[in-house]
Amino acid sequence: MNGFERRTSQIKDKILHTTLRMLRTSDPKRLRIADVAKEAGVSQVTIYNYFGSKEALIREAFIAYFDQAIRDFETYLNEGHSLREKIERIIYMKTTYSDYSPSLIKQLLHDDIELARHIEVLYREVSVPLMIRIIREGQATGEISPDVSIENALVFMQLYMNQYELLLEMADKSEDRDTFFGKMAEMFFYGLCGRR
Repeated sequence: MNGFERRTSQIKDKILHTTLRMLRTSDPKRLRIADVAKEAGVSQVTIYNYFGSKEALIREAFIAYFDQAIRDFETYLNEGHSLREKIERIIYMKTTYSDYSPSLIKQLLHDDIELARHIEVLYREVSVPLMIRIIREGQATGEISPDVSIENALVFMQLYMNQYELLLEMADKSEDRDTFFGKMAEMFFYGLCGRR
């Protein structure tokens, strides 16, 4: 990468990071290119030259965000964490949804077909194989029963993830969010009756 390409990449990254930071507190519909340009210290023309439109900018920002979240999770998987830690990370989406509300993500995916397609491909081609790897590793170490099929384990994890917004609301209403999620993890692993 030559100096010009490196500078272009740095400017684009700065614009994308600024956009993501602003979307933590701003509704995407109210986000203005002028505000992003001011925060990022670039001209509006620069943003339009790189991204073409506000919608494309938001799309590219979230594509970069989700791609990075997957890369971070792959790194996490290779760091020697326990099966429980790995599954908790999946269920509670500590990387993906911690910065943005589930309702915002749903709205973005509803409004932007290209972003939805990208996330679907990422889920099907990267996330599911990673979850299958975790399940197989857990079965190989005896931490997951060999009687549990990969399909059943995936469905069970998906049930939790589909209710993430509700779990988050309930955790926020509880006295201690960490304790709430800790108890949910206990039930995930051991059910209502506890360990056998």
